Amino acid sequence: MYLPQSVQVRLAMNTILKSMDREVLFDGCEELKEFRASCFVSLHIEKDGQEVLRGCIGTLSPVKENLYEEIRSNALSAAYQDPRFSPLRESELENLTISVDVLEPSEPIDSPDQLDPAVYGVIVERDCRRGVLLPDLDGVDTVERQLEIARSKAGIRPREEVALQRFKVIRYH
Repeated sequence: MYLPQSVQVRLAMNTILKSMDREVLFDGCEELKEFRASCFVSLHIEKDGQEVLRGCIGTLSPVKENLYEEIRSNALSAAYQDPRFSPLRESELENLTISVDVLEPSEPIDSPDQLDPAVYGVIVERDCRRGVLLPDLDGVDTVERQLEIARSKAGIRPREEVALQRFKVIRYH
């Protein structure tokens, strides 16, 4: 089984293990109760030598009392409530890897020229539709591709005008 190095990912893993009545592997995450931040929890499964997305849920601004609770909530949602996937099964734990992205506050930008998909995540908005894409994702090497995916997630057509925001993350494995 994958052994996370960071306290953020240990907390996400422990939360999922506890939800399946499995023994927790390690602890020591209390420091995450000391501040608030938004985060995304991403689950990946190895298939045919490749890591493929298995679930990803997060928040753009903190909704819980602290980062500890934010990670716990998003880990359970990524495992069991991502509408793109069936709920995580215990048999998948052996091939599961997790990352936690802690977000810095987003900032509005005037142009796609202010994006770099390796550095910034993006938020695209039109009316009540919003699409989000984290930075530094495999296969997302251009701003055009980043915006295309974010627009698609929100159901925003390519020619529709959008408001743009960018944000940085600290990614933990």
